[in-house]
Amino acid sequence: MNKLPFPLRLPVVAAPMFLISGPELVLAACKAGIVGAFPTPNARPIEQLEVWMKQITEGLAAARDSQPGHTIGPWCANLVTHSSNTRLAEDLALIAKYKPPLVVTALGSPKPAIEVVHSYGGLVLADVINLSLARKAVAAGADGLACVCSGAGGHTGFLSPFAFVSAVREFYDGLIAVGGGISDGWGVAGAVASGADLVYMGTRFIPVAESMAPKAYQQMVVDSTVDDLLVSAGVTGTLASWLKPSLRANGFDPDQMPAAPDRHYDSQQSFAGKKWLNVWAAGQGLGTIHAVEPVARVVDQLEQQYRAASTRWQALQPAQT
Repeated sequence: MNKLPFPLRLPVVAAPMFLISGPELVLAACKAGIVGAFPTPNARPIEQLEVWMKQITEGLAAARDSQPGHTIGPWCANLVTHSSNTRLAEDLALIAKYKPPLVVTALGSPKPAIEVVHSYGGLVLADVINLSLARKAVAAGADGLACVCSGAGGHTGFLSPFAFVSAVREFYDGLIAVGGGISDGWGVAGAVASGADLVYMGTRFIPVAESMAPKAYQQMVVDSTVDDLLVSAGVTGTLASWLKPSLRANGFDPDQMPAAPDRHYDSQQSFAGKKWLNVWAAGQGLGTIHAVEPVARVVDQLEQQYRAASTRWQALQPAQT
């Protein structure tokens, strides 16, 4: 049974990426028929967050009016529910006002968002990296899980996507999005075949025309491979997957990373002066990305690969006896 209460061209989420995902990327993704998402901490101060939400909702309404019958994906807001985020209540007030169909909570329990999002019929997915957190999120009333796995960019996970989905399916039959090193339509097909409903895809959408990533960052993603990645907690206090050339450019030695600093995720604070501001993250999807392109073209490619994978799968089915 389809667990998705909205039509999609492909079961893909342009994942919410810190300092990268903004309203232009969200709108382009939704107009291409997938889920467009952004982290609310990207918009600072709080007044900027309202500007972004208004831009997204009005842009999608206009797209639906001008393209009747065209699949427009839903938008998604990514909330940080860690106790250090003193702006959470204000973010939730804007969530209630602009009503994103999907809300993903990260770095904390989904509980603070559930009542607000359910009040207008939205869904809450909890960002989880292990079975313990997955069970807690389900018990808290989350509508689904965003299983962040090994290979994910930014704050990353530890488990294989296939192993994580299989383990969660032992006790949960709800909505599962899975992310970690998936950057093409072949991987999307494999994740869905393994039991996922959606695929979180971040790194593939760093080098797109609508991304907020600096041009040098986008080119570094195009030029790099998985050998250029390092997982370390030495930048933000949480394990994350970083580009080694970017670490070196910002005074870090990939061979001798500092101890993890205290974790702090307060969206009230300005970005100014933060040492992680110019340190660039990426996931294991590197090596299959060869150019900076518009989102629409990337989604076209993903659909072609997904359909080819589906055809291949059907051709490999054993003959019935």
